[in-house]
Parts: sequence; C-alpha cells; structure tokens
Amino acid sequence: MADSALARAVRWDTVVGALLIVVLLLSFGTVDGFGNALNLSFLIGNTLPIALIALPMTMLVVAGEIDLSVASTAGLSGAVMGALWNQGMTIETIIPLCLALGVVCGLINGLLVTRLGLPSLAVTIGTLAAYRGIAQIVLGSDAVTDFPTQYLDFAAGRIGDTFIPYAFLPFLVLLAIAVVALHATPFGRSLFAVGASEEAARFAGIRVKRQKLILFTVTGLMASLTGIFWALHYASARFDNATGLELSVVAAVLLGGIDFDGGKGTLGGAIAGVFLLGALQNVMSLVNVSAQSQIVVTGVLLVVSVLGPRVARQISVARAGRRAAPPPTPADPKTAAAPTS
Repeated sequence: MADSALARAVRWDTVVGALLIVVLLLSFGTVDGFGNALNLSFLIGNTLPIALIALPMTMLVVAGEIDLSVASTAGLSGAVMGALWNQGMTIETIIPLCLALGVVCGLINGLLVTRLGLPSLAVTIGTLAAYRGIAQIVLGSDAVTDFPTQYLDFAAGRIGDTFIPYAFLPFLVLLAIAVVALHATPFGRSLFAVGASEEAARFAGIRVKRQKLILFTVTGLMASLTGIFWALHYASARFDNATGLELSVVAAVLLGGIDFDGGKGTLGGAIAGVFLLGALQNVMSLVNVSAQSQIVVTGVLLVVSVLGPRVARQISVARAGRRAAPPPTPADPKTAAAPTS
C-alpha cells in the first residue's frame, strides 16, 4: 500500500519541478555570474518565446495533436512586421495585423487536420516549410531593426534593478488564463478525454473537430505573438527569426510530462520543463558550451522526455501486476496423486 501511494504521489511533472529547483540551486552555487540580476533577466527573456508557445502546445498535445509550424509562423509574423514597418505603417496597426495573420496560419493547419482528416504531424511539417518560405519572400534577406524605442525597451527591459523583465508580467497573466482553461473548465477536461480516446469523446457528445480547430487557431495566434516579441526583444525582424524554436518547445513540453499520445499531463509540469530547459541552456552558455553541443543536449532531453514517463509507467504497471497476482495455491493432500510403487 505504501509503495502504491508513493507511486501515485511522485509524478513525472513533480520530478521535473524538483529537478528545476536542484539545477537552479546548483547553478547559483557553482556557476559564476548565474545569480547576477542581468543574467537572470536574460534567462527569463530568452525562455519566454518557448514558454509563450508552450501554453497552447501543451493543450494541443494533451488533445493528441501537435503543431511543428509554430516557429515558422513566428518567423512569418516577424517578417511581415518588418516589411509593414518599412512601408511606413505604425506599430499599433502592424501588431493587430500580425496577430490576425497568426490566426489565419493556425486556422489553415486546423482545417487541414479536422476537415480533411490529415495527420497533424504531416500537415505542420508542410506548413513549417511553406510559412518560412513566404517569410523569405516577404522580407528577403533584410533585417529591420529601427522599431520604436518604447516597444524595444518593454520587450528587452527589466523592472528597475530587479531580474524580472517587463514582458514576464503579461506572460504570467496568460499562464493563469491557460491553467484555468485547461484544469478548471469543461473545455479543458474535454481535451483530456479527447486525447485519451477520441472515439469515446465523440460518443460522450464532445465536439472533437471544433475543439481541435480552436486549439490550432489559438496556437497560431500565440506563435504570432511570439514572433512579434522575438523581433522586439532581439531588435531584429528577419525571415529566419525563431528557426528551430519548435524543437525547444516540443522538448520542453514533453520533458514536463505531457504524454505524446495525449490525455495526460499538467500545464505546471510543461512550464517547469520550459524553464528547466532554459536554465540548462543558460548555464551551458555561461560555461562556454558551443551552440552545436547545446542542440545535442536539447535532442537528448527530447528523447529522455519521451522515454522517461513511459519507462516509469511500465515499471509501475509491472509492480502493480506483481502485487495483484494471487499467491500460489498449495496442493490439496486429498487430491494429490498417490506415489507409484
């Protein structure tokens, strides 16, 4: 009984949260410059693009789908932002247009998956290439850097002498909304049902296609918001902005315990995975680990994040099976065969 209670209490997302705390404590004590307020603000600011997309991506994976075009959508949004700025439009007009573009990109993905029945992995690999190609057509190889100072300061600045970036505050609001939506509303609970068994969810009256369409659309919107933030945070709008970001997002979400097959996981675990990945990348940069090696580490973490929960679940099932197995029944002496002479 005690082993069973411990297995239920120690979940994968709890392990990831504990590991994040351990990594932070070790980094504060052993890595020079890690605890500096400026470095911590860099850590948070560089992790925010992953965290923003991780919010809808978590819900999408819980529902049994995935969107690999998020980085290209972010790059396209940034490219359009730069091109419109070069045309003399105001930033206040450009940002809503870019957000609407993200909605369109997500809607296209959603319609291809829900109306044509195509697998989301194949669809979003295709739109990953298409959206990135459109971004290059829109902006070419130019880099737009002369955005309004107040927007650049908000995206890259921090509150006074603290380590908290200005942009972290609206992220916390979005995080709170996402947590409530996924874990405290009928819509969120239905996503777990869809991920666990889509056929059973339909029989239960859940409008599966509509919910997936909403998820893809919101994911496109958040990817576009990330593209805007990326261009302002790094003061550069280029067609190749956020290249490879989808790998980091998927690795962080799966590392946080979201089951790739759908139906399991928590948003808290996903965000813990995001900041664990961000902290590790920051530490590797401080100790001069090459960018190529950091990519290798991200890939290894992606494999571990997929295998870890599955192995832990198989061990738990095996232990439960051994506990549930009845003990061997001793032979009845009355029916035992008499010895032969």
